[in-house]
Amino acid sequence: MKRLLLISNSTQHGGGFLEHCAADIREFLGSAVREVTFVGYARLDLDGYAATAERALAQLGYRLRSVHTFAEPAAAVRDAEALFIGGGNTFRLLTELYRHGLIAVIGERVLGGMPYIGVSAGTVVACPTIQTTNDMPIVYPPSFAALGLIPLQINAHYLDPDPGSTHMGETREVRIREYHETNETPVVGLREGAMLRGEGQRITMSGRNGGVLFERGKPLRPLAPGVEIV
Repeated sequence: MKRLLLISNSTQHGGGFLEHCAADIREFLGSAVREVTFVGYARLDLDGYAATAERALAQLGYRLRSVHTFAEPAAAVRDAEALFIGGGNTFRLLTELYRHGLIAVIGERVLGGMPYIGVSAGTVVACPTIQTTNDMPIVYPPSFAALGLIPLQINAHYLDPDPGSTHMGETREVRIREYHETNETPVVGLREGAMLRGEGQRITMSGRNGGVLFERGKPLRPLAPGVEIV
């Protein structure tokens, strides 16, 4: 019974870290979870990132421990009540998940019911691959294959085309259409403030602002909050 909360962004304009999704996180984790295990490998400053996450979760009533403080990060994940993977560079994050042997153990725990919260890069690695990330490949992971917790690709921080823009470069929509020139997996463009909620085999749009669903050879499908995708 998979339980997933996949959030597009950690900080919304005008608010602090996780403020815009605090109520969603509290409702998702509930009172049974007391401690959250944090994976901050998407950023270079592991201590600073863990401290930021710790302060935010403490305000919600949860303790935090970070896998980077453990000699065996995989053992920390095996014992976790809930997992939170933060944002940053998706290529760095996936590289470190492989390096520390976390791909398989995270998959096993999530399939066993451990709650999984992802933000930005932490959301993208829940997909079959990281091929729809916005990030630059600053490092080279062993594979683009990611955790595969959902049967969808996600483009976090999705921006709708601006009809009044004079910018001549590619839009997010163009990039995702390029992905579908050679790939079949549907892609959810997840706007700022939006998130996907996974319970078992069901995936529902949640949060604010919604998103769009790209399917190869089909028109865009708007995804309002509350819409079931899978």
